[in-house]
Amino acid sequence: MAYNQNIAKSRRAPAAPQERVVEEQIPVKSAVGTVTNVYQACIAGFWRNVTVQWFKNLMNISFDITVDGIDGETSQTCKQKGYKSFQIDAGRQQQQQSSSGDHNSHQLEIYWDLRTAKFASGPEPCSDYYLALVSDEEIALLLGDNKKKAYKRTKKRPALVEAVQSLKKEVVYAKKSFSTRARFAEGRGEHDIVVESSITGGPREPEMWISVDGIVLVHVKNLQWKFRGNETVIVNKQPIQVFWDVHAWLFAAPGSGYGLFIFKPGAPEAESDKDDSSRGSDSSSGSLFYSTASQSKAPDFCLFLNAWKID
Repeated sequence: MAYNQNIAKSRRAPAAPQERVVEEQIPVKSAVGTVTNVYQACIAGFWRNVTVQWFKNLMNISFDITVDGIDGETSQTCKQKGYKSFQIDAGRQQQQQSSSGDHNSHQLEIYWDLRTAKFASGPEPCSDYYLALVSDEEIALLLGDNKKKAYKRTKKRPALVEAVQSLKKEVVYAKKSFSTRARFAEGRGEHDIVVESSITGGPREPEMWISVDGIVLVHVKNLQWKFRGNETVIVNKQPIQVFWDVHAWLFAAPGSGYGLFIFKPGAPEAESDKDDSSRGSDSSSGSLFYSTASQSKAPDFCLFLNAWKID
């Protein structure tokens, strides 16, 4: 099930957009960025993937929410589009969800208030907003810092088990400096992540810097020979694995490929640990929709950054 809300930034109401921002198809100069966040939330007694996507182009900012059904099915799609001049929209929507794997259909509600939301460079708001997904008289997923306003408006109770973020993917466009934010551990604050490069095509060798909270943790010289690699860095006493692949920056035609960066909390696993974990797994079906009583630990988080270079 997917919900969509578009947020206009111009007094002149444009025609309702039909596209999603897809980095492989949208011309680089016409796209600004997308953010995709995946959470595991308890809905109707099962852990399900909830995907929240934020989109931004030259005309507007928009978002949509997709709730996976049992066995990965998405039962139906419901999109709402609204525009307000110089005002971020606020609203509510409800929808029945049912699929062949569900014993009973159940109602989902979404509430949002982005009227005073503050944005950084990307499409995802950073403060003064809330976005709430309600199921079975409780808020299964609550985003934003205006939590008190969300509880007051929805009149619903907090979830017994909080939703956990498992993945963030951001698509960014810039000349030399690419930035994003991520939380590597639940209950801790977000970190500012910046990737900078020096690829001039002149006599100077290309270089790349990756910094977290203003501290350079990865410095790659001779990037033309080290365009793929990985390092493990320490952020607040926590190991973070950093992977990069910037082959397209150096050898592809401009605008035809992006640099890929992956940030994964935790130290690298030894081969013996991987074998033990695979033998000890009891989820051979691969389904993500298991009972809340069966969850033993939070899912591993991973950040993907797709960095498109523009002229």
